[in-house]
Amino acid sequence: MRVLPCLMLSTLVLLTACSSKEPEYTTEADLYHAAEEQLERSQWESAIKNLNSLEENFPFGTYADQAQLELIYAHYSSGEADAAIATANRFIRLHPQHRNVDYAYYMLGMASFTKDQGMFERVMPVDTSKRDPGAARESLANFTQLLNRFPDSNYAADAKKRMLHLRNHLARYEIHVANYYFKRGAYVAAVGRGRYVIENFPRAPATPDALAVMVQGYHLLKMPEQSNEMLEILKLNYADYPALNKNGEFDYDYMYNNGKSPWLAYLTLGLFSKNEITGFDTREIYDPQYKVATDVARVD
Repeated sequence: MRVLPCLMLSTLVLLTACSSKEPEYTTEADLYHAAEEQLERSQWESAIKNLNSLEENFPFGTYADQAQLELIYAHYSSGEADAAIATANRFIRLHPQHRNVDYAYYMLGMASFTKDQGMFERVMPVDTSKRDPGAARESLANFTQLLNRFPDSNYAADAKKRMLHLRNHLARYEIHVANYYFKRGAYVAAVGRGRYVIENFPRAPATPDALAVMVQGYHLLKMPEQSNEMLEILKLNYADYPALNKNGEFDYDYMYNNGKSPWLAYLTLGLFSKNEITGFDTREIYDPQYKVATDVARVD
């Protein structure tokens, strides 16, 4: 009597194991179409497995080139930026004249900007302009290469938008560094960062802060002529800058306490005053877009 329940249990376990096991695909077409369905369902791990299998077993097959392009997308979408970069570079090296090689260049730009981001940073809003700008510079270089080589690419318009964001991102990083230099008392270095923004990222949303950095820096360096020159440019182009009063005079205390008087100092008539150097950051006024979306389309 105990044999029947044991047999039923064994059969159930066997059926469960079989049902949970992924189907195996043997032909090139089966592998490719299975990977296509998995990509549509965002089943990245399974798609990557089948695309790799297709490439290993059918390196010169009908779907080989397309599978390599899909593999770039799958790695990127799964958060494997380094793998996406490696796959894109390999495709460019093996197929420099391919009709879709521009997509590989495009994905290089996308992946290089996100390769240092962790899972937490992809879900939660993070101010990436404060981090090392190496990835942003690499991404900008990759998008620039795409536009130089394929100005009429289907991905050119999107690349231009992302390049604009990257330029703004890099300009904002320079302002963060300038603010840090103010805290360290390195006023010459702060002025240098402001000038770098003006010279290399004209019309970036960080431009008014760059001018303010130079006004403040030259003032602290006891160079009134240069400070006033930058002030005139600031007033001419950004008359509503919050460090300017209604008479167009610059508030040299604006870079302390986020531009606000410390309430403790006010209540104690200055007895307990503590000024914190917070620098210049007017993104809420001049830069409505802090970061660009990182969703991308699959290759046509």
